[in-house]
Amino acid sequence: MDAEFWLQRWHEGQIGFHRGEVMPLLEQYWPTLDVAAGGRVFVPLAGKTLDMHWLAAQGLQVLGCELAPLAVDAFFAEAGIEPETGRDADGVHHRAGAIDLVQGDVFALTAGTLATMDAVYDRAALIALPPAMRRRYVDEVYGRLPQGCRGLLITLEYPQAEKAGPPFPVPEDEVQALFSPRWDIERLVRRDILAGEPRFIAEGVTALSTAVYRLTRR
Repeated sequence: MDAEFWLQRWHEGQIGFHRGEVMPLLEQYWPTLDVAAGGRVFVPLAGKTLDMHWLAAQGLQVLGCELAPLAVDAFFAEAGIEPETGRDADGVHHRAGAIDLVQGDVFALTAGTLATMDAVYDRAALIALPPAMRRRYVDEVYGRLPQGCRGLLITLEYPQAEKAGPPFPVPEDEVQALFSPRWDIERLVRRDILAGEPRFIAEGVTALSTAVYRLTRR
């Protein structure tokens, strides 16, 4: 999986990972992070998620990062917003109000940029990456987030042999292996969601759960 894979998905409209509503798990569990108003929250592999609008409405400064220009353009166009744009070492910034959506490679975000984050919200980034890339992503991207940074991580769990990702299953033991060297991890909930996911059922998946974790950078 390389950049071209994701650009092609957006070009062909294969974006089943996009939700047309704010993620209920975000609304329910974000308050457990206790991020103060005015805090800066990072949303990796953001797509055009409405979750960024919700986070901004909580009084937070949102930094999203998304590779596909189509996704960035759609995010603002669908909200009827004309952002201001500018380029720096991170990529092309699209700024409007409390939201700064960078069109660029998440691995290219500078250490200085990520060091300013108070929190991270990861709904569709970790599970979008195959195993080898997940390790690199946690080491290089999460590794640049500062001490005290808090995170809300949402994963999927299903029998890997039953479906070709993405999204990929990331079981709890892998979450622990990826994050525990630098992060404190608390699983907040695990829910069986198979009945509400007909696409997975159609592909032959026999068990599907989602899990939510609270992370704190040591």
